[in-house]
Amino acid sequence: MKFKKINLPNEINELKSLKVGEWLLLDGPIYSARDQACKLLVDLIKERKDIPLELKNSLIYHMGPSPAPPGKASGSAGPTTSKRMDPFVPWLLSQGIVGFIGKGKRDKETEMYFKKYKGVYLVTVGGAGAYLGDKIKKMEVFAFHELGPEAIYYLEVEDFPAMVAIDSEGNSFWK
Repeated sequence: MKFKKINLPNEINELKSLKVGEWLLLDGPIYSARDQACKLLVDLIKERKDIPLELKNSLIYHMGPSPAPPGKASGSAGPTTSKRMDPFVPWLLSQGIVGFIGKGKRDKETEMYFKKYKGVYLVTVGGAGAYLGDKIKKMEVFAFHELGPEAIYYLEVEDFPAMVAIDSEGNSFWK
């Protein structure tokens, strides 16, 4: 299997040219956000309030980390089911987010939003949280501290594996 190396943030827009089924190794900064954090972000967007991070040209990983063991940046950091975040996708993509990393199939309607906003959905391996946690070289709470593991985390990843599951033309791995 061949992996394409993507250096973030410099090559973030290259994600838009990739096709379904292509495997990647991501290096650089990403954010994590799941249900509660995504909802709070969308609420702020709807209310036209300041957002605590720059959404434009960012990549969001749907995961909730476990505590880091001594000497490591992260504990287990496997993906969570992204379908739960489907209601927030159009709002977040409309703010310039390039894409999301998670696991599982998305709704047909959600697939259309990736085409409309030229975003991508990447999947990574469920059940490999310890392995993926080793790919995180830096992790710190970035916003919504009160949410605990559901807070937004700033992550720096190295050789983080992912596959294009929905490309920027709306093609889906599940079609």
